Amino acid sequence: MKLIREEIESVEFIVESRNGKKSLYIEGVFLQGNIKNRNGRMYPMETLRREVSRYNESNVVAGRALGELGHPDGPTVNLDRVSHKIVSLKESGSNFIGKAKILGTPMGKIASSLIGEGVKLGVSSRGIGSLKMTREGTNIVGDDFMLATAADIVADPSAPDAFVEGIMEGKDWVWDGGILREKYAERTYKQINTLANQRQLDENKLNLFNDFLNSI
Repeated sequence: MKLIREEIESVEFIVESRNGKKSLYIEGVFLQGNIKNRNGRMYPMETLRREVSRYNESNVVAGRALGELGHPDGPTVNLDRVSHKIVSLKESGSNFIGKAKILGTPMGKIASSLIGEGVKLGVSSRGIGSLKMTREGTNIVGDDFMLATAADIVADPSAPDAFVEGIMEGKDWVWDGGILREKYAERTYKQINTLANQRQLDENKLNLFNDFLNSI
């Protein structure tokens, strides 16, 4: 499975007050279905609808739908980089409108400061799934797609596309004991095991040869 990211720039930052306490939120389109995006990918609406339903139930409702500040290099959420909590994700036409609250974490405070200083920020969804290329050159996201987060906060979302595609999304990810690991790491482990077995074989051959010399 591939790490799949999609950046969206058109989000709004709003301030809400409750009992005299002000909170900062991100609101806008987090996910888009049935349309070829600028990364050449298309998410079937039924795939997004199913996954958003799962994500809402297991993450949003449970209060653990978190996002990070910046471009993480893997599909898992790193708690030390969490900046916001996604509080809603609802279908609207072929889009899914999300809303996220900026938290008082160190990264959340940095995000608040950047927003306060007028820095242009966007959001980036992050998940894993398979891709199937059509004859027309569109990568269709498979029905095994799984959201890691509906939105990370990123600066200048359009700039790092090539880097993300070439480095981060070029890796394969596999499930290993309930944990997502890079596939190349799994191959490395196998190579190490092979080397270890070969070393043992060589040692056994040397021992047998020494035994032969001693018997002469």
